[in-house]
Amino acid sequence: MMVDEARTRLSGRSRRRGAKPAIETMASLHGQRIVGNGGSFNPLNPEGITAVHEVACELLAVTGLSEAPASAIQLVEAAGGRVSDAGRLLFPTSLVELAIKGLSRDFTLYGRAENTDLVLAQNKVYVGTGGASPQIFDMQLGRYRESCLSDLYDTARLVDTLDHIHFFSRPIVARDMADVRRLDVNTAYASLMGTQKHVFTSASNSQSVRDIANICYQLAGSKAAFLERPFLTLNVNHAVPPMRFDSDAVEVLIEAVRCGIPVSVNTFGQLGASSPVTIAGCVAQTTAETLAGMVLAWLVDEQAKAVFGPRPMITDLRTGAMAGGCGEQAMLTAAATQMARHYGLPSSTIAGATESKIPDAQSGYEKCLTVSQTVQAGANIVTQACGAQASLMGISFEALVVDNDMLGCILRATNPVDISPQTLSASNIAAVACGAGHFLGEADTYARMHSDFLYPGIADRSVIDVWEAAGSHDIRHVAAVHAKEVLEHHHPRYIDAKCDAILRASLPIELVM
Repeated sequence: MMVDEARTRLSGRSRRRGAKPAIETMASLHGQRIVGNGGSFNPLNPEGITAVHEVACELLAVTGLSEAPASAIQLVEAAGGRVSDAGRLLFPTSLVELAIKGLSRDFTLYGRAENTDLVLAQNKVYVGTGGASPQIFDMQLGRYRESCLSDLYDTARLVDTLDHIHFFSRPIVARDMADVRRLDVNTAYASLMGTQKHVFTSASNSQSVRDIANICYQLAGSKAAFLERPFLTLNVNHAVPPMRFDSDAVEVLIEAVRCGIPVSVNTFGQLGASSPVTIAGCVAQTTAETLAGMVLAWLVDEQAKAVFGPRPMITDLRTGAMAGGCGEQAMLTAAATQMARHYGLPSSTIAGATESKIPDAQSGYEKCLTVSQTVQAGANIVTQACGAQASLMGISFEALVVDNDMLGCILRATNPVDISPQTLSASNIAAVACGAGHFLGEADTYARMHSDFLYPGIADRSVIDVWEAAGSHDIRHVAAVHAKEVLEHHHPRYIDAKCDAILRASLPIELVM
């Protein structure tokens, strides 16, 4: 009873004392963007890091990658590499280590709105969407269906309103596009129309890279303006594990760097399938494949904004299906991320895959496990951290809203504890212990209630009878209501009419507004 009475008196008591907030300069956490502070989870010891690096260098120097296009061969041979008798492109260890040393670090991927930049400094962590899901959960139909271009725009504008989703990486495929050029152009266009957060997308070939570059230059005002503050990054999957190039993707990588577009150099190996069954072996192979792409980007332009993107995935060896929500996945991702931190390179990876089809308890625990561990591991960019369901095969608006709450909690938990005489406050503890016997009425408690706590957007903290009186709704229902309200009222057009007309006159843009 004492605690309940103190709660009801808390606000008034503080005012009667004439109390002021103890931290007048600290704004409320509500509505703020919280950046993760990672780097504390290190599954590899120093000897393990050295061993992985040595094996990765051996793989690049002795085994090499097959099916390299002529453009890649020319770059590597000019830098001291060669093609083996078996036709595999070999990277000398000296070249790899020179590139690691010379690659750009601590650069920024910009947003087009205030407080949306991604500063890729060591251990800063940003979370967002991602993937290439072919289906979306239709809230009106109550089932999954093929995704289309308007769904992509809808997803972007929903993400635009969610504070703890830092960037928009294309999460679904617009399956109503007639060809790859229309797919690539319209994906970039719809994403940029729907959100001012940094956009990640992809390109199928060099022509699409140039098309996307032209969109960016137009929106920025000039090529130079975009190069100064790039607000779009291309995801490039340059390798096909084990140790083989995707020649088209390599051409995309090279053209993107030439156009001044940042690139996330991504490698997707499946443990036990396209990569070794051991975590150590999978990380070594993935590191080698990712380094191959990073070296190519550096050889094109030593100032290239290239992000080290290892994305090794766990396979359930009983079925061959993805098992992205398991404990081994969390370990594997963290180990691969640790290699990027060892090199001091900006990094990107995947976390948040779940085999659940809806945002239920399974979805929650699988996502929270892998995202938390990856944030703690210190990856700069964590894609697929929200919204994706069914082994990345489907996107759910409800899940985006639920996961936004989850991400806020995960990121908040990584912030350092403020240790100071004010926060330790031995004299205040003594005064309360010898006086009221509780802290609920203290001025500092009232002040910090409004400054130190991140309150959930949709998670329910009411007592049982209040929850029952409101309809006994679960979080999925509340999220659906929130998503529908946003989609009904938030219709941004972040490409102005003049740019829109110019781009539609020169590119096959099909988004209907």
